[in-house]
Amino acid sequence: MEAPVRVLYVEDEQPLALAVAKVLKKNNYTVDLAHDGVAGLDMAGSGVYDIILLDVMLPGMNGVDVLARLREDGVDTPVILLTARDAVKDKVKGLDAGADDYLAKPYLTDELLARMRALGRRKDRLVMDSTLTVGDIVFNFNTLNLAGDGESFRLTLKEGQLLELLMQNVGQTVTTTSIIEKLWGWDSYADNSHVQVQVSFLRKKLRLLSPTVTIETIYGVGYRLNEGTAEVEEGAPDVP
Repeated sequence: MEAPVRVLYVEDEQPLALAVAKVLKKNNYTVDLAHDGVAGLDMAGSGVYDIILLDVMLPGMNGVDVLARLREDGVDTPVILLTARDAVKDKVKGLDAGADDYLAKPYLTDELLARMRALGRRKDRLVMDSTLTVGDIVFNFNTLNLAGDGESFRLTLKEGQLLELLMQNVGQTVTTTSIIEKLWGWDSYADNSHVQVQVSFLRKKLRLLSPTVTIETIYGVGYRLNEGTAEVEEGAPDVP
């Protein structure tokens, strides 16, 4: 089963936001909404999104400044800027700030969907033929198949989403909050214990496939996927 594409849509016109979100959900996207630049920056900085749709004219902080800040912070999630202004200088400013694409309002939802699909095809960091590779393990995020050392397992959807997130951030700490948002969503009742269970399941399978790829607990913060031989504590808590 293919993991759903998670979209952050930052738009202050709430009726428009709800209408577009409805179309995206019908096309199998998972959508979270933000209605001002500050909230959008905070949500986008979590790193859990696959695509960001970002309006330029936003209260609190405009979309170009949000985008520039995200790029400064190392967030490389593909971004489509949305604005009623279509002057060349505005397009150039947005693209220079790090936008991957630019769509002027009013736009057809079919065109938006086409551009989102194009961005998905171009998003190839760590990805080739629907696979992610770290050390001696290979994970196919479409089939949820994890292979290494001549063996393979089909992960559950939650295990697969967790591993995908960790592999995309190998060597970097992924917060427990980010994991909850990626696996269960912003409005879920999931907590640290849910994450611990999934990490425990995933660790057991990794140990059968690789002696060098491990999940390290960063106490009070989250988890980090390492390519090394360090032992990790099974079922370690997220809080001291």
